[in-house]
Amino acid sequence: MKIQAPKGTKDVLPEESYMWQYVENKFREICKLYGYQEVRFPTFEYTEVFQRGVGETTDIVQKEMYTFLDKGGRSITLRPEGTASTARLFIEHGFASRPMPQRFFYIISAFRYENTQGGRFREFHQFGIENFGSSSPVTDAEVISLAYNFFTSIGLDNITVNINSIGCPVCRKEYMKNLKEYFSANLYKLCTTCHQRFDKNPMRILDCKEENCKLIAKDAPKPIDYLCDDCKNHFEKVKTYLDSAMVAYKVDPFIVRGLDYYTRTVFEVVVTVLDKELAICGGGRYDNLIEQIGGPSIAGIGFAIGVERLLMLLEQNGLLPAKPQIPEVFVAVVGDNSIKKAFEIANKLRFEGISTVIEEMSRSLKSQMKYADKIGCQFSIIIGDDEIAKGVCKIRNMRTSSEEIVEIKNACHYLKKQLQK
Repeated sequence: MKIQAPKGTKDVLPEESYMWQYVENKFREICKLYGYQEVRFPTFEYTEVFQRGVGETTDIVQKEMYTFLDKGGRSITLRPEGTASTARLFIEHGFASRPMPQRFFYIISAFRYENTQGGRFREFHQFGIENFGSSSPVTDAEVISLAYNFFTSIGLDNITVNINSIGCPVCRKEYMKNLKEYFSANLYKLCTTCHQRFDKNPMRILDCKEENCKLIAKDAPKPIDYLCDDCKNHFEKVKTYLDSAMVAYKVDPFIVRGLDYYTRTVFEVVVTVLDKELAICGGGRYDNLIEQIGGPSIAGIGFAIGVERLLMLLEQNGLLPAKPQIPEVFVAVVGDNSIKKAFEIANKLRFEGISTVIEEMSRSLKSQMKYADKIGCQFSIIIGDDEIAKGVCKIRNMRTSSEEIVEIKNACHYLKKQLQK
């Protein structure tokens, strides 16, 4: 038996977990400001949810999903992303009959079987938002500004939003025809995966990371040049609203996103690291998704943020807060008769919001003080039979080793004042 986490997974230890809590709380705060409410959905779904939602032609569905038969013979898949599950939730619980738009956010783990190099994980984490019901360009701009303002709120100032429009099914027909004509002349030069994409979804060739495919794709027709009047007008309004929200953006005609459900506006938030752009957020509009997986025709737009990559950037740029001291106070026990009183003191301190631990190992006082010092406590309360008889306790400052005699009834008030200094 291997006593280690499976390949592509990672434990989050106590010295790291506060970082996760910090960014999670920041994301919850910004979502609240924009009127988004949290949803939680199962770790796994019926496989069809992702086949129909994410798209049969995507790498995720074809290569990366963790799919298995349960004991009832049903095909089950661990969620590889959050949008399809949120769409299923929206349909199943009748949100289409509620006031529109419906605004959701989620904080999830997701699973994809892929190469674990370059900081990629097979179990990874995402922040995401989904807005269902509005097809307005105002909504596009608001979703993008939410992402932008989240990143600026945590100190990332070297970010840019790259935006594009990939049009609607109407204007995409002409574009696809021209795109296939272009790539057919270079088909023999494309990678094996792009050979398959050519027949099923040639637009995804623009998203290929193979250097040779990228070289061929740079002169390919761009979806933004084939937009119908409605899509063109929508995109121009999105840019106008982003300007008014003072969101720094640029148009990147090669953004198509990797999932089949996108229409019109697509975007990425990138950060510049060593003169290279690193994507930390991606999203876009998906007006056909709800209908695609069996619901009514309802517009939608959203994004997802990779948490591991975000934390890496924050750490590299010194933007994470210092680890909070937990616990703050240690209650040392001298003699068996004082345990009850020590327990009462510890509980009172916790009730007043002071992080406190009590001696549980029957160690000598000297060993207890060493332990309190090792776990970083700022103060120790020493309580024994003599102290109880006098109604007092000793409070030791672990930084200076100085001690004060304080009445037990005043210990909490004294420590609160000391910890605030």
